[in-house]
Amino acid sequence: MPLVPSGELFRGVLAEDAAVGAFNVLQIEHAEAIAAGAEAAGRPVILQISENTVRYHGALAPIGLATLAVARAARVPVAVHLDHAESADLVREAVELGLGSVMFDAARLPYEENVAATRDVTAYCHERGVWVEAELGEVGGKDGAHAPGVRTDPDEARAFVADTAVDALAVAVGSSHAMRTRTARLDFDLVSRLRRAAGVPLVLHGSSGVADADLARAVAAGMRKVNVSTRLNAVFTRVVRGRLDAHPELTDPRRYLAPARAAVAAEVAALLRVLA
Repeated sequence: MPLVPSGELFRGVLAEDAAVGAFNVLQIEHAEAIAAGAEAAGRPVILQISENTVRYHGALAPIGLATLAVARAARVPVAVHLDHAESADLVREAVELGLGSVMFDAARLPYEENVAATRDVTAYCHERGVWVEAELGEVGGKDGAHAPGVRTDPDEARAFVADTAVDALAVAVGSSHAMRTRTARLDFDLVSRLRRAAGVPLVLHGSSGVADADLARAVAAGMRKVNVSTRLNAVFTRVVRGRLDAHPELTDPRRYLAPARAAVAAEVAALLRVLA
């Protein structure tokens, strides 16, 4: 199946009142697992590459081209997305490489600077047919706008979308990045108010910390893109650790990466069914 532009993928999901799962790719095994899980569930999916992952690989092209190849070979609609990019140069590189969407994260900047930087990136991307996600937030650690206790204001969200012309907005409604327990408490009423105010698809970051039942409630309230990373990494690592503990003689990485990849694929399939 040809690579699907993110905007086209979203139009299909919006027509169903469902959400698309967006899963982070750390290495090629992640990309293969996510695509396999999407095929098993019969659902579209977004493969995400974060700026941190680009830094880990030393460049976008190696992991980006591998992920694009996996996406093109999939039997379900798959889009490839740049996640949490703080560098406009990296955004431009992603666009040139062929990624269909970007998440430009200028949340560390003061509000007016965030608006100006995001507006410029959005104009550049829209001229090239690339879909743009952004977020509102305050200066802080990795949690940023998604730290517990921080919430996105609906009026500010409405103004931000109008001033930047972004296609989707990541909002803070109670989840937090890198949670290892599924104990986040979402504000579903706020999700509904933000959906009405923003007028663009809403994105939930930090979804690894949200229970399945609450993910389904968030979709019903208006979330349309759900990002997951830590949950898949935990599955992957648990299987690798168990495999090596059980077979300390193993030296071929394929012998422990393959079962980890299969476990992640099953987790992706299960999550996509929750979001449908």
